[in-house]
Amino acid sequence: MLIGETFSNELSHKHVSFSLHVRTPPRYYPRFNPREAEGNADFGDAWTCLYKKHVCPNFSGSLSSRPYLNSDYTMERLRQVASHLDTVKGASAIKHKNADDVVIVAAYRTAMTKGFKGGFKDTATEDLLIGLVKGLLSKTPKFDPKYIEDVAIGNVLNGGAGAFEHRAAMLAAGISYEAAFVAVNRQCSSGLIAVNDIANKILTGQIACGLAGGVESMSQKYDHKNLIPQFSELIANSPAASKCNIPMGLTNENVAEKYNIDRAAQDAFSAASYHKAEQAVTKGLFKDEIIPVQVKTAQGTAVIDTDEGPRAGVTAASLGKLKPAFKKDGTTHAGNASQISDGAGAVLLMRRSLATKLGLRVVGKYVATSAVGVPPEIMGVGPAYAIPHVLAQAGISTSDVAVFEINEAFAAQALFCIEHLGLDKAKVNPRGGAIALGHPLGATGARQVATIMRELKTGEIGVTSMCIGTGMGAAAVFVKDDFYVYRDRYGCCCCFCQGVGI
Repeated sequence: MLIGETFSNELSHKHVSFSLHVRTPPRYYPRFNPREAEGNADFGDAWTCLYKKHVCPNFSGSLSSRPYLNSDYTMERLRQVASHLDTVKGASAIKHKNADDVVIVAAYRTAMTKGFKGGFKDTATEDLLIGLVKGLLSKTPKFDPKYIEDVAIGNVLNGGAGAFEHRAAMLAAGISYEAAFVAVNRQCSSGLIAVNDIANKILTGQIACGLAGGVESMSQKYDHKNLIPQFSELIANSPAASKCNIPMGLTNENVAEKYNIDRAAQDAFSAASYHKAEQAVTKGLFKDEIIPVQVKTAQGTAVIDTDEGPRAGVTAASLGKLKPAFKKDGTTHAGNASQISDGAGAVLLMRRSLATKLGLRVVGKYVATSAVGVPPEIMGVGPAYAIPHVLAQAGISTSDVAVFEINEAFAAQALFCIEHLGLDKAKVNPRGGAIALGHPLGATGARQVATIMRELKTGEIGVTSMCIGTGMGAAAVFVKDDFYVYRDRYGCCCCFCQGVGI
């Protein structure tokens, strides 16, 4: 096999067709000395074994006599191809540490404050991001932001999803102008889709490190009267398309009615969310994930570092006194729906090999994300279909998952998803959900990542998910890593000494 040859092979047993092109290696790869390579049994046998196993099973020759191949480059290229063809999945497979894993080295959020009257009501989204990103970088002192090659920030309500002001915010926070930027808007999943965007760029080799997140100021941008646009006549006359403008609260009423989820069950679920969140605040469980942000106030300045949504004393009985908000005889009200909130979240991702090189702590591993469509008129069922889809991608089942962070847009839709999937309620939102904490639309997906990284124990698998307006659902799989990579004074990397095998 000579450099520049192209190999094609139909692997019917793997249902994969591909071409492998071994290019002339870049100059920075040291070349093998032809005389040293000639007849090198170790190199040749290993090369031949990989080639026969993953490229051409019928190959009967030997590659040990091909002196012009560069060992480092070609072996790594075959490893990459082999990993793409590997059909082994399951919990043990996704927990395995590989050098090309996409890992999380930092995940933080701001406090979630009440819309229109909370601590962030007068704070612009760009200022929230500046405070959050500066705080994240200060919490990761060994990391130089020059390594960030791309930034993706989710947002729903700002014009253009905040493309101008949020790019500027990154520069103000200390990220180089050389880092690219993209604004993301897939409604309530925007923060998660931003994480997925950066992760995919790392997986495909476009970048080695990126920052993802989401932000929302519902205080400044939310207007329920103008949130849903007026559709054209063509859409209005389409039975399927016209359902995309049904208000979210009414879609929840549809879910409650269709699947017989009564108000008592919704109020009990909501009271439990408040109780879990209040207990988490009391025990200080959110402190590690929250970056305090200083804001301007009428009195001067204030530091916002505590969630404002959770409160003590909420019971199903007290919620039962609230009036329906969307239908006269409906079951959805202010107490069993997500709170209007302001806040932001950010996640720093990179290839594991880069984290190793920089000696950074790895707190989690990104595995997969999936987004699916569902009927717009019952959009809240999205997680019930997105979660099985992403679990299938990862080759795992619900029993393999230790924690589910499912966004509580409304109690009825959250209850349906939990019951439809047969989930243990103790595994779902153990520190409360959006009913108690709030749901700053574009930020929630990133906020969930910051939260679940603290809920999971090392080696456990977690899933985040949410429904999406106009009829969609999104879900992602993560693994808790929490492994320190450092080099001692002898230059020895502890991960190899301990046999982790990254």
